[in-house]
Amino acid sequence: MTDDPMCMPKIALVTGANKGIGYEIAAQLAGLGMTVLLAARDPDRGMKAAETLRSTGCDAHPITLDVTLPATASAAATKIARQLGRLDVLINNAGISGSLSQQPPGTASLDTVRAVFDTNVFGVITVTNAMLPLLMRSPAPRIVNVSSSVGSLTAHSPSGPMAWLPGSAAYATSKTALNALTVQYAKELREAGVLVNAADPGGCDTDLTRPTGFPVHRTAAQGAAIAVRLATLGPDGPTGGFFNDDGPVPW
Repeated sequence: MTDDPMCMPKIALVTGANKGIGYEIAAQLAGLGMTVLLAARDPDRGMKAAETLRSTGCDAHPITLDVTLPATASAAATKIARQLGRLDVLINNAGISGSLSQQPPGTASLDTVRAVFDTNVFGVITVTNAMLPLLMRSPAPRIVNVSSSVGSLTAHSPSGPMAWLPGSAAYATSKTALNALTVQYAKELREAGVLVNAADPGGCDTDLTRPTGFPVHRTAAQGAAIAVRLATLGPDGPTGGFFNDDGPVPW
């Protein structure tokens, strides 16, 4: 048996992994032979999701982590360091949409905007920074931030192809900010060999999209595929980009 990390199964942490796209990302990474840590706010839901994956032969384990509570991110990092020693892949998937009725820019609730940013942007910083020391122990670290096409300024400008969507001061702007954050992490970490990219899963049938009433035509499993692809990039893969199944998404 070897202790060479290049010859050992990769270790991946997926936030918001107890359901939806996060669960499917975890399932697909586990299907590739990775050890997958399913991070969830609710310990029971995380445990049930991990048990479901283990019943199919996957190496999956629950870990309690609320991205809005830095203490839980620190505790999770300490646990991973003690039990596994490193992290190869971080998928920042956890996200909330917030109440859509409180997001039109001219009447936006600042409480709603703050809550959405707390999870979708500040939560990503919290988890990423907690896990960076572990990622630096990996020979090929990868970070994937699960974004959305609604974060594309090009697509949502008044003359863009998605201009028909209502204005949003919370969810859409949080994904634009997440895209910008992805670029900044990529810039800082490129010399260390960390590839950092944003994934656009497209409109998928999940608990997040169902309340919106907007038509979606993809399953969560289909949406997970681009994050998995970015999580498994080779050493010459891109960094600081925004991608969907078809390639780069315009900023």
